[in-house]
Amino acid sequence: MPETDLKQQLTERFREVNGDHPMTDADDAYVSAQCVVLEELCAVQGRDPDAVRRLMLDGRLPLPGYLRSDGAEMVPADLFALADEVGGVDLLEAWFTAHWADPVTGKAEWHAYLGGQYVCLHSVTPATIRRKDQLTSAIGAAIDDPYADAVRLHALVDELDALEPASRPTTVSASAGPRPATPASTPCAPASPRPDRHRTRVS
Repeated sequence: MPETDLKQQLTERFREVNGDHPMTDADDAYVSAQCVVLEELCAVQGRDPDAVRRLMLDGRLPLPGYLRSDGAEMVPADLFALADEVGGVDLLEAWFTAHWADPVTGKAEWHAYLGGQYVCLHSVTPATIRRKDQLTSAIGAAIDDPYADAVRLHALVDELDALEPASRPTTVSASAGPRPATPASTPCAPASPRPDRHRTRVS
């Protein structure tokens, strides 16, 4: 199948899964700073972009995190890291879902991963997904507790900061990119701020 057909199919699948998100110039600049163009990553790693698109369409690698306004498929720089680590895409799903004791939860997280919906994480692995969920829950509980240890709360927020990419500038549209909520874990949404300052997060 011609590359243009596969690219169009991938664009359609992205919009089917994540919705249509028109990108502004500021959106494009932000996404270009956080991600890489699929074709450029493939060129660096000696991979065929068409073959990678087919793996994405077949549900064996995650969809792009964003579609830039020029149509470029924007992906994380470590797109292939997990598959390479476990010995190939054929082994990836079983390895990934095994990180959750509940098979239903593991399957839901796998589908969220395939949808490219974890744009709120620097590096998307089962460990970082689970840790973000734990940190978000712990921060929420501490915010609601008037006797919470402020030093511990700050440490939790700092750890969450380290997992996340840079916050979007206020000029960047909050609608850019995929809908990051997942049915199984804490959505990639604004985290609770420190008690002594407000920090806007848009995943």
